[in-house]
Amino acid sequence: IKWTTFHLNTKTSISPFVNGINLTMAPDPQQPCVDYDALRWPLAVLYSVIFALGLLGNLVALWALFHVRSKRNSVRVFLINVAFADLLLVVCLPFRILYHARGNVWTLGPTLCNVVGNFFYMNMYISITLLGLISVDRYLKIHRGTLAQSRLQSTRRSTSVLIFRVWTETMAEKQKPFTFTLCYAKCFHYKELHDAKWKAYINICMLLVFWLVFISLVVSYVKIALKLLRRSQNKPDLPNAHRYSRTARKSFFILFLFTVCFVPYHVIRVFYIKTQITDTSCFWKGVADKANELALLFSALNTCLDPVLLLLLLSSVRKEVRRLMGNMFRARDTSVGVSGSSSTVEMEGRTGRPDRGQVNVPATLK
Repeated sequence: IKWTTFHLNTKTSISPFVNGINLTMAPDPQQPCVDYDALRWPLAVLYSVIFALGLLGNLVALWALFHVRSKRNSVRVFLINVAFADLLLVVCLPFRILYHARGNVWTLGPTLCNVVGNFFYMNMYISITLLGLISVDRYLKIHRGTLAQSRLQSTRRSTSVLIFRVWTETMAEKQKPFTFTLCYAKCFHYKELHDAKWKAYINICMLLVFWLVFISLVVSYVKIALKLLRRSQNKPDLPNAHRYSRTARKSFFILFLFTVCFVPYHVIRVFYIKTQITDTSCFWKGVADKANELALLFSALNTCLDPVLLLLLLSSVRKEVRRLMGNMFRARDTSVGVSGSSSTVEMEGRTGRPDRGQVNVPATLK
């Protein structure tokens, strides 16, 4: 994330006509080449929806994960860290919402711009890494059995510490001093990297990491699904044979989540980086910027889908969420019942006699 300042000079102007000759003026390098206002209201509205759903879903997910009484396994540890990463990403969204609602003008200073941007991307890639680790963990459990699980014991104990170190060390690396003159400031926007191509090369390395994780995830879940389906077909008489096919279908949800949320962003990112480091027309820069913004929306949508993944993978969490919902509905019914009883007592006090639900029948009808 880079803080950029555009100086708008309105005191002087140069006429394109000198002595009757039409001059072609070179574009002012300080003027933005991309139309940043084209998507600002749709982005503000959609990020608001994702913020509300993601915040609620991940708070419920963390509550359920910490209230489950069963022993913690590696998948549960990974999912706890996924929920924390999603929650931190969700916390960044109000700043993006405010930025777009104010006309894509950042007024909160360069340091906060840097921190919010780093948190957004850092937690996105932490979620990607953890989802990849979950796929490897499930693959080893199904294909290697007890030996692989014993090897993963140290990973289970150190996962939270490892992720915490990744967060803190990444933030320490990303914080850089800024000097700026506030005229017309932007934060989340398209930037050319002709003079800083090393940043583009770092982004290319991140792309390679993502595609390696995605390929390993596809291979892992295809093998998991094939093995589970084979078990259900070879032993159809077993009491839990039907669970194999159901587990195989659930396994593909992570693959679906990856494909919907992260693949569009990393496909578009190739074209986006190319426009940053090569001479590209303003039209294609605008296309790259708009496509990148829309793909980022799908990446942020991951914070809403991860709680669904949690419910699919852990039956104990499903039971805990059902218990929470049941308690909420019972509390609401109790409050309604108490309110109804108080209204009845108030009515009896006004009429001076209890209302037993009896109907007064005229004497002529008796």
